[in-house]
Amino acid sequence: MGLRRFSHALHRDLGYLCVGLTLVYALSGIAVNHAHHWNPNYQVARSEARIAPSDFRGELSAEQILELLRRIGEPPSYQNSFQPDPESLWIFVEGRVIEVHLPSGVVAYERAAPRFFWHAVNFLHLNHPKKAWTWIADLYAVGLILLALTGLLLLARGRMRRRCLLLTLAGILLPILPLLLYY
Repeated sequence: MGLRRFSHALHRDLGYLCVGLTLVYALSGIAVNHAHHWNPNYQVARSEARIAPSDFRGELSAEQILELLRRIGEPPSYQNSFQPDPESLWIFVEGRVIEVHLPSGVVAYERAAPRFFWHAVNFLHLNHPKKAWTWIADLYAVGLILLALTGLLLLARGRMRRRCLLLTLAGILLPILPLLLYY
């Protein structure tokens, strides 16, 4: 088997092997690139309620926070709290945040639930699992390198050769231009 035939077979088989991982990385990459437009990992649900205005002011004690939780009908347990200003309180309970505006009595509930598909593919794309997934991702990267190199050996003959070389050069220059402009 000649180099060209071997390259063609390797390119074809690696291409089939890399399809699933390519889709995961490509879709997740698009989602991560547009995180400023939407949260690809979590769907945030927000609702509001009202309680009687509170006369609590300044830094609230744990007892005052538990009293506020009782007033809004929540269990007397929380993970943490934060006061961005003397009139507001954020209470962190399991899986959600409760924001209380003390003078007005407005209570805002915010719950973040993982988006089934997007959270999973971003988890893999950003290599949160570590361990064995790092090896899989590295093997995938080597597979992409081999796909690129074997693809070069598949360049068309004759008149198409110049077009293929120009497209290959454009593909090499494409990541260099933003580096020159923004780095």
